[in-house]
Amino acid sequence: MSILTVVAKVVAKKDSIEIVKAELLKLIAPTRNEAGCSEYRLHQDNEDPALFIFYENWESPACLEQHVKSPHYKAYIAAVDGMIAEKIVCKMTAIE
Repeated sequence: MSILTVVAKVVAKKDSIEIVKAELLKLIAPTRNEAGCSEYRLHQDNEDPALFIFYENWESPACLEQHVKSPHYKAYIAAVDGMIAEKIVCKMTAIE
C-alpha cells in the first residue's frame, strides 16, 4: 500500500495564536514516536502567524487512525477547544 500523506491546515483565532502554537508543538515529539509515522512537520505561515500547516507521512490509514485516538492528540483537541477558526485535513496519495 502507498504512503498516506496528510496536509492539515489549522487557523487559530487571532486572540489564541500563541496558545494554539504551543499546543501544536506539544504534538510533535510523541507523534513522531508513533508506529507508522514516518514524517510529521509543523509549519507557520510567514505572513499570517495564525496559519499552521502540518505535513505528515503515514505508513497506512490505520496508523493515522491510531494517531487521532492517541492521548496526546485528544489532549490537544481539548486544550484548543474554541480557539480554532478553521481546520482542513487533506489525505493524499502520491501519483508520481
